[in-house]
Amino acid sequence: RINTWGPHQVGGDCFEVQDQLRNIRQVQNTLEAFAAILADGSVVAWGNPNCGGDCSAVQHRLKNVKHIHATKTAFAAILANGSVVTWGNSDSGGDSSEVQHQLVKV
Repeated sequence: RINTWGPHQVGGDCFEVQDQLRNIRQVQNTLEAFAAILADGSVVAWGNPNCGGDCSAVQHRLKNVKHIHATKTAFAAILANGSVVTWGNSDSGGDSSEVQHQLVKV
């Protein structure tokens, strides 16, 4: 379980995802968002969507996540198979589609 505080729009209030935040393995943050890896390898994100607080567009790919790394406004998840999934601000690494074919065996 995790407790947060502060303004909702910058990740300080995780009320909307609190029921999902169980058995947390790792938490990372950008300037205004948080992402947690759960024990089952899935990811929960909250905070400013422009800073990675919304991973719904890639949620279906966030399985067997081993690590999460962050820039100021984007996240990168490394999966068990060595592939990488990114989300958040595209100017800060949140869109890796142009180099996705190179992001293997990371």
